[in-house]
Amino acid sequence: MLRYTKLGYIAVNVTDVERSANFYRDMVCLDQVGEIREDIAFLSSSSDYHNLILNQSDKPGLKRIAFEMESTQQLEKAFELLEKSGCHPAEVDQAERSLLKIDKAFRFKDPNGVTFELYNRMLQRAKPYQPDPIKVLKLDHIVLRVPDFQETVRFFTDVLNFKISDTRHKPDGEMYFAFMRCFPNPYHHSFGIAQGDDLRMFHIAFKVADINDVGTARNRLLNYNVPVIFGPGRHLASGSIFMYFLDPDGLTLEYTLGMEEFPEENPREPRMLDNTLRTTDMWEGASDPRIGKVGHVEV
Repeated sequence: MLRYTKLGYIAVNVTDVERSANFYRDMVCLDQVGEIREDIAFLSSSSDYHNLILNQSDKPGLKRIAFEMESTQQLEKAFELLEKSGCHPAEVDQAERSLLKIDKAFRFKDPNGVTFELYNRMLQRAKPYQPDPIKVLKLDHIVLRVPDFQETVRFFTDVLNFKISDTRHKPDGEMYFAFMRCFPNPYHHSFGIAQGDDLRMFHIAFKVADINDVGTARNRLLNYNVPVIFGPGRHLASGSIFMYFLDPDGLTLEYTLGMEEFPEENPREPRMLDNTLRTTDMWEGASDPRIGKVGHVEV
């Protein structure tokens, strides 16, 4: 049974690294780590060396998703399991691990061709992260739209030991969305997948400290002409308050707080939730059609 610590970092592709780094630092309130290079920039939302990597590309979207394992032993166990499952895991070489400030790591592809990385530990920064004026606490979750939904759910639950917290269903009963947690991480979801016509990153979320951060962030974003495209509202599934907005490339970001937490032992059963607006937003707000539209996935 594989055991994880958390969603560790996400590497995204952007069309202008400097422009995006300035946005994530100044507007999202992440901490810039090191210098902004022409091809790459690192930002952090914790004591980790980084939680977000920006890579230069002509197609904005997702490059890879990385989860931190509970121990080196768990990392080795995961490698063996994925090798036996025919996923062909490949170790990250020393030069790249040095750049990423991680100890040991390997990568593999999920059934949709998305690159995932598992690692055991990352360099911790001596100076505490003190976000201002928006108190960002951590990288929270990522959601993808995938064409092969059922096989993706099977892979993450049966092979990677992710646990389903809730699912959403169409009127005919067909499941089209799964909220999953990387066991034994307690949060309702660090990873979500939805049925889609094509492979796409839907959004990346950051947890903030309280409702004042959401209110302050909304006004700041609007004052700087950043599109706020959904919310503030409240999701029925996780119970979390949300607000979605766009980065300079049109990638969808979310601020969130108040997500349900699960005990490691005897958690509640996953609920079957419908596809109505009230389930998406208990406050029944309208979303902008631009939500989740940009998000090419590098495969």
